[in-house]
Amino acid sequence: MLTWLAHGLAVVLNLLIVIVGLRFFLQPQAAAAGYGVPAREASASAYLTIKGLRDLVSGLIGFALLVFAADEAEAWFMLVVALTPLGDTVIVLRNGGTKAVAFGVHFATAVLVLVCSGLLFAL
Repeated sequence: MLTWLAHGLAVVLNLLIVIVGLRFFLQPQAAAAGYGVPAREASASAYLTIKGLRDLVSGLIGFALLVFAADEAEAWFMLVVALTPLGDTVIVLRNGGTKAVAFGVHFATAVLVLVCSGLLFAL
């Protein structure tokens, strides 16, 4: 049961971050607004693409670790990658985003990633 839960949560989290990354490629302005800090300048597209690439690669690395490495490797990855949504929380707060998005989306994601890491370490 614990194995199914840990792996299932890891798959869902990796898939969601891949989708977020792809959204930054396909709908950068809408994705930025959903992130919590709308991009108001056309020159921001490079940064939105960087954000999309960061998220896409993170999700793909997570999948690669799930498929080709041990649970402990995925657990360490999740532990370290939790820094990303924690950093996103600070970025949103420092750039005029709402506390609801900062904590309800980014901080909650960090907590969920840490829970996943803990479950994977428990296997």
